[in-house]
Amino acid sequence: MTVRAYATSTSCVQGTSLGFVLDRPAPVVVTDAIDDRVVFEGSASAPGWELDIPAGWRSSLYRARFGPEEPWPFGLPGSAPCPDNEVYFVVRQAVPSSPMLLSVPFTTWQAYNRAGEPGQGLYWTESPTRATRVTFDRPGSGFPPERWEEGLMRWLRRGGHDVAYCSNLDLHDGLDLLSSHRLLIVNGHDEYWSLGMRDSVEEFVRRGGNVAFFSGNTCWWQIRLEDGGRTIVCHRDAMSDPMAATDPRQTTVEWSAAPVNRPENTLTGVSFRAGAGAWGAHMPRMLEESYTTRFAAHWVFEGTGLTDGDKFGQGCLGYETDAAEFEEVGGIPRATGRDGTPPSFVILATADLRHWSAYGQGGMATMGVFTSGLGTVFTAATVNWGNGLRDPVVDQITRNVIDRLSAPGGGRWDVIGPLADLRALAVLGRTLYAVSGDGTLVARELCGQNVPWRPVGLAEGVCGLAVPREAAGGLAAGLYGVTHDGRLLHHGEQGWREVGAAPESAIGLAVADCTFWVATSSGELWRQPFGGDGWEPAGSSAGAVALGGMNGRLFALDSESRLLTRLPPPEIQETGTGRDEPGWEVQAEAVPGGTFTAHAGLIVTAGRDVPLRWRQV
Repeated sequence: MTVRAYATSTSCVQGTSLGFVLDRPAPVVVTDAIDDRVVFEGSASAPGWELDIPAGWRSSLYRARFGPEEPWPFGLPGSAPCPDNEVYFVVRQAVPSSPMLLSVPFTTWQAYNRAGEPGQGLYWTESPTRATRVTFDRPGSGFPPERWEEGLMRWLRRGGHDVAYCSNLDLHDGLDLLSSHRLLIVNGHDEYWSLGMRDSVEEFVRRGGNVAFFSGNTCWWQIRLEDGGRTIVCHRDAMSDPMAATDPRQTTVEWSAAPVNRPENTLTGVSFRAGAGAWGAHMPRMLEESYTTRFAAHWVFEGTGLTDGDKFGQGCLGYETDAAEFEEVGGIPRATGRDGTPPSFVILATADLRHWSAYGQGGMATMGVFTSGLGTVFTAATVNWGNGLRDPVVDQITRNVIDRLSAPGGGRWDVIGPLADLRALAVLGRTLYAVSGDGTLVARELCGQNVPWRPVGLAEGVCGLAVPREAAGGLAAGLYGVTHDGRLLHHGEQGWREVGAAPESAIGLAVADCTFWVATSSGELWRQPFGGDGWEPAGSSAGAVALGGMNGRLFALDSESRLLTRLPPPEIQETGTGRDEPGWEVQAEAVPGGTFTAHAGLIVTAGRDVPLRWRQV
């Protein structure tokens, strides 16, 4: 007879104890579930037994087996579930110190526990006999038979990565826990999220934490936790959930559905609404599918050797995927944002799985990355990513993501566009303008996606671009340019129009404090207030080869590829001396490219046959 057992919590802290409930005494073996190392053997009493957790046990996922081993083959959801004599639990770090925190999706494991049994499991979704409440105080709520989470956890252990573990229930009121780490890893199939879990993770990101979703069908259902977190409530139907009338935001429906209306895209960047699924006997079809690279120059693909259009990761797309709605712009996918995906979302790879409509749900998969507040979020958008780590490309991508997002600091230059020959840059609204090496004015959206440049006119002789914040001194807002032979130009519907003279040998143009600033090839800085009738010297340009302005501050790129900055120098007095003001200061070393623009807290760089890049100031 199988021993029936469960733990009184899904996690505990090093140096404490964890309670178990058994229907009869049994021998017990506790193993580290990540590397199968036996850490305890003994006997467990019934009905209650306490396991003392030594302070030296590593933070990990553990398995307590009561009685003999029972067969547990891989299978489909709801078949050959976790045996009732196996209990999984997490040991958390007593003093959080690891840069990475991996969350184990116990809520989803419990939702599938006893799937299809009337009144016992939250499945099947539209079955009239499904449960609306399930408890953790019952056996059988361990790994699902497909073991979506196992591959990544074992890969992290083999690679020696410093990772702490938690139950996803620990995220419910988990901002303090999250704040002790730099990267949260969400792994496999993490479908059921409470309001507290989601609020904690989103606030963690806004404050500068990072998240890597190596998962799919993520945060699909909202749940409520009751009975001290021991009961999951999920009606899946607003009409059946009494909370809809008292606190609609906690109604247990899909996160994107009324009355919650909070698409999961704002958390993950993607959603199963646009994703795909192959279920039941069709699940093996996922092993036939691959991602297609759409932005090979992005840091996520460093070291993979991929080029745009290459396929990779066969078999990692299954059995459910997430996606963002996108449109093709010049052959490049660009997220529309209409589905709740953040505007900063960058699509890195796509898979067209619309033919899965015959097997479950047709749709797409979109791997991507975006920023929110001070943090960065990556999504692999598939439940089976961890089991695809045998693929060298999947392996390298995973290393790139966790190495970058778990490391301190910032200041990295990210590629946002392909190689081009560009000589000047400026931003007007959400449009990035540039002068190409052949004298063409080109434009593209200012975004992290590798969208193509489009020609918008000529720019012969223009060597510097700038955009005022507002109209002043009789000059309209818009795009302005300066030429090397001393002309100040304004670009409108009819093209360029000369609006005045400029210093000879100009090499850069900026606007700061309603004033035009020009740097010359001889190292001089000149100024002219809007509406002014002439240019006056303003000191040294510090050897600038390009000039820019942002928020009333001047920036310059010098010949040593350093980014310099200063507040605008004061007006030159009649005596020929100015007030004693600080001069240029180094803002960044080793700036890639030979030109730049500063806009909205960003420095965007380009040059001759180099990629377009940006970084925060």
